[in-house]
Amino acid sequence: MASILSITAPIYLLILLGWGCVRGGLFARGEMRVLGQFVLRLALPALLFRTLAQRRVGDILNPRYLAAYAGGSLAAFALGWWWTRRRPGSYRALFGMGMSSSNSGFIGAPVLLQWMGPGSGVALALTLMVENLLMLPLALALAEHGADSHVGTGAAMRRALAPMARNPLLIAIVVGILCSAFGLVLAAPLQHTVDLMAAASAPVALFVIGGTLVGLDWHGQRADLAAVAGGKLLLHPLAVGALMIWALPAQPQLRHAAIVLAAMPMLSIYPVLAQKYRHDGFCAAALLVTTAASFFTLSALIGWLGA
Repeated sequence: MASILSITAPIYLLILLGWGCVRGGLFARGEMRVLGQFVLRLALPALLFRTLAQRRVGDILNPRYLAAYAGGSLAAFALGWWWTRRRPGSYRALFGMGMSSSNSGFIGAPVLLQWMGPGSGVALALTLMVENLLMLPLALALAEHGADSHVGTGAAMRRALAPMARNPLLIAIVVGILCSAFGLVLAAPLQHTVDLMAAASAPVALFVIGGTLVGLDWHGQRADLAAVAGGKLLLHPLAVGALMIWALPAQPQLRHAAIVLAAMPMLSIYPVLAQKYRHDGFCAAALLVTTAASFFTLSALIGWLGA
């Protein structure tokens, strides 16, 4: 138990620190957005680039991992879509997003680094590819179509995919893979700069998560809150794990990393994405409940998989 808490406790203590600093007025809640942009646009891309550039291409491009993680995520999304079958289309899409899209960058990366070390970056990069190229565009396209029936699904999907070409995370993944493929190595000063930037990703990301939780109202639709939290923390990793056992029987580390990433709470911008469709109150409550509950579910999962 002590070894498990040595992995998970620092993660949630940093989240608590972020919450306490914003709650106590040391930082404004709006300042968390600036720190979050630092993580998403600089620190986390540096971590992904460093990890991929130092690995062989054969270790990075893993279609079985991509297929299994995508299949498990789609299954979780479909369950959320079915659960809310009597609700508006935009609500159903956001509910499915909550059950199937993990906070891989802000919580997943720090957890994996604590548990598995730098080698877990490959699983993180592959997972981010699935989330950014499949799950988020799918959910946003369906939400857009549900909010405005005059928008076709194809047009909505193209609109959701358009910003991905400028996504720093995906750019870092592509550049890292190219450096690996062609054997390119950064000069020592540049490599050290990348290393310093990558090291900042975990603590700042966790601090931001805590700060953004300040002021969120957890009261709401209890049945739906329990369903989206249970779907995200239990059913999503179960679906991913079942497919990973079939897809990667001889790669336990990669398989375990995928299951843990699927067991993360939903992405931190979940309520922000819901604002356009006026479901941000429910999504904010779901984020708060799921993040709090994840301390217990993640600790149990890591203990079961082997701390």
